[in-house]
Amino acid sequence: MESTGIALLILALAIVAAGGGIALAISRGRGASTARSDEIVERLAASQATLSGRLDQMATSAAASQAELRRALDERLADVTKRVGDTLGEQGRHQQTMLEGLKERLAVIDSAQKNIAELSGQVVGLQEVLSNKQARGAFGEVQLENLISSMLPPSAYKLQAPIGDNRRADCLIDLPNPPGPIAVDAKFPLEGYRALRNATDDAGRTQAGRNFSASVLKHVGDIADRYIVPGQTAESALMFIPSEAVYAELHANFPDAVDKAHRKRVYMVSPTTLMATLNTVRAVLRDARMREQAHIIQHEVVKMLDDVARLDDRVGKLERHFDQADRDIKDIRTSANKITGRGTRITQIELGDEPDDEPAAALLSPEPDAVPEPRAASSG
Repeated sequence: MESTGIALLILALAIVAAGGGIALAISRGRGASTARSDEIVERLAASQATLSGRLDQMATSAAASQAELRRALDERLADVTKRVGDTLGEQGRHQQTMLEGLKERLAVIDSAQKNIAELSGQVVGLQEVLSNKQARGAFGEVQLENLISSMLPPSAYKLQAPIGDNRRADCLIDLPNPPGPIAVDAKFPLEGYRALRNATDDAGRTQAGRNFSASVLKHVGDIADRYIVPGQTAESALMFIPSEAVYAELHANFPDAVDKAHRKRVYMVSPTTLMATLNTVRAVLRDARMREQAHIIQHEVVKMLDDVARLDDRVGKLERHFDQADRDIKDIRTSANKITGRGTRITQIELGDEPDDEPAAALLSPEPDAVPEPRAASSG
C-alpha cells in the first residue's frame, strides 16, 4: 500500500512539473500565433482530464487491492492463531499426562525408598544380631527349631534335650535303634569366615583359612565329646550351620576339615541339606511305626480271616435256604397246576337229567399226585 501511494505522488508531481513546463513555454512563446496557443491549451486540458481519470481508476483499484489484502491477511492471521492455539492445547495436554505419569513414578520411587529404608534397618538389626555370639547362637537355634518343627511331628524330636551329665543338645531326634536318638547342635563360625572373606593378600588369606578351619574343628570336637553318648544316643551327631555360604566355603575349600569331622562321626548340614536329611528321617520314622504295628496288623488280618470264614458259612446256609425255598416254590406250582386243572374240568361238566352221570363222577374223582410238573422258567 505505501508503494502505491508513493507512485501516485510521483505521478502527480510529474503532471505538475509538466504543466509548469507547458506554462513556461507558453509564456516564452507569446510571440507565436494565437491559434497555436489555443491548440496547446486544449491538448493540455485533455491530457489533464485523461490523467485525472486514470488517477481515479488507480485509486479505486488500489483501494480494492488494499481491502483484498486486508481480508487475506485477516484469514491467514486467524488460521495461524487457530493452529497456534491447537498446538498449545495439545502440548498442554501432553505435559499434563507427563506430569501425572511423573507423579505416579515419584510415588513408586517414594514407596521403594521406604522399603529400602525398612530393609536397611532390618539388615542393620541382623548385623547387630550376628555380631554378638550369644545372639548369633540364638539365631541358629531358632532357625533349627523352625526347620525341624516344619518337617517332623512333635513326638519325633525334643528341643534342649538333656544328654549325659548336665548337657543339653539344641535338638534330639528320636530315631529307633539302630541308630538311636541323634543330636543336632547349631554352630555359627562367623568370625573366622568374615576374616577369611576380608583378607586382602595371600598370607592373610592363608592365616585366616587356618583360623577358620581350627574354629570349625573345635566346634566339631565339642559336639563329638558332648553329644555322642554310648548307650544313650546314636554313634553320630549333626552340626547345623545356619549359613549356606559358610557351609559352601567349607566343602569347597576345606575338604580336610570336612573329612576330620566325618572321622569323628559329626556330619555338617546347612538349612538346605538339613531339609533333605529330615525327609529321610521322616521316612525312617514312618517305617519304624509300621514295624511296631506289624503284630497288630497281623492280629487284625487273622480276625479278618475268621470273619471271612463265618461269612462263607452264613452264605452256605443262605444258599441251602434258597434251595429249600426253590423246592417249596416248585411244590406250590404243582399244587396250583392241579387246582387249575380241576377248575378247568369242573367248567366242562354238562348238567343233564340222566340218573347216572358218570362223566361228572369221573371229573370229581381224586387224581394221583403224579401230575407232570411245568417247565421251570429260565433264570436269564
